[in-house]
Amino acid sequence: MTLARNVRTIRVLNAVAAGQTDQNGAVLDMANFDGVMFIAAFGTLATGAVTGLKAQQGQEANLADAADLAGSALDIAASDDNRLLVLDIFRPAERYVRAVVTRGTADAVIDCVIAIQYGPRRGPVSQDATVAGYETHVSPAEGTA
Repeated sequence: MTLARNVRTIRVLNAVAAGQTDQNGAVLDMANFDGVMFIAAFGTLATGAVTGLKAQQGQEANLADAADLAGSALDIAASDDNRLLVLDIFRPAERYVRAVVTRGTADAVIDCVIAIQYGPRRGPVSQDATVAGYETHVSPAEGTA
């Protein structure tokens, strides 16, 4: 069993320049998956920046009914430039979820947010259009890559 065939990787939020406004990631349909891990990558965080990552869920495909998931908020220190926040949501109660990057007080750069949906009910899993390519190698021999 390989990881790439059993997870779906999606870039749910592109890079966002320094700012103080919250940014919503793309909405994910969890109908075929048990969980999702969001990985938020940050660039420069200005002194005093209040920045974090949280998850929302809802029953509507556009998340017009989005509600925060209790306890899902993670904060990153303003001194933690160029680091990651990782948030894992297992078996959300609603079908649709998204990541939200919260920013306030001072500028914060978002490099991207990646989602990895896991625990497929059916497989193999196809990768999202945001993935340009992937390969799996089982017991590869040494040599030219």
